[in-house]
Amino acid sequence: MTTEISLPTLASLEYYPYIDNDGELIADFQGKIGVYAIFNEDKILQFVGYSRDIYLSLKQHLVRQSQSCYWVKVQTIERPNRTILENIENAWITENSTIDIPNPARLGGVAMDKQKWTNPIDVKEFMTPEEQNNYQNIAIDELAQIKVLKNVARRVEEEILAVLEARGVKTQIRFNPKLKESGLLDLK
Repeated sequence: MTTEISLPTLASLEYYPYIDNDGELIADFQGKIGVYAIFNEDKILQFVGYSRDIYLSLKQHLVRQSQSCYWVKVQTIERPNRTILENIENAWITENSTIDIPNPARLGGVAMDKQKWTNPIDVKEFMTPEEQNNYQNIAIDELAQIKVLKNVARRVEEEILAVLEARGVKTQIRFNPKLKESGLLDLK
């Protein structure tokens, strides 16, 4: 890089509530590019990431890890620049390296943790024994398996929405219906 950019420390940034007083996801970062850090209810760092639309990423994280999304700190940049974003992200992780951040791709932990923050929800992990039996034994043909997966996806979706409603979230959450038949939940 030819120009030096001062990287803000995570400690120097202000906390924003993940959900505002009206039950809406913080909209200040809609369409904004930048790096963000997510904190739990006790303001303990849980995840550091970057995005071309921070708002959409925060919305995805809220659905995937609602129990860990209470506070956020954000540093925006004007134009997409992966090097700058990664430098800020890495600096924040290094700054907080004494904390066990579930960001294993960079900290050498189990890759499963980061996947729970960044990948669609795999509803097969939440199947009841009866649903597993139906999926493996009763649903011999592909269409029957798809039907079982869709039903599990609908149940898990209802559970997620109930948790968000209990937290007072009013932001509209819509899952992609096409992914349900493959047993995945992700926002549309």
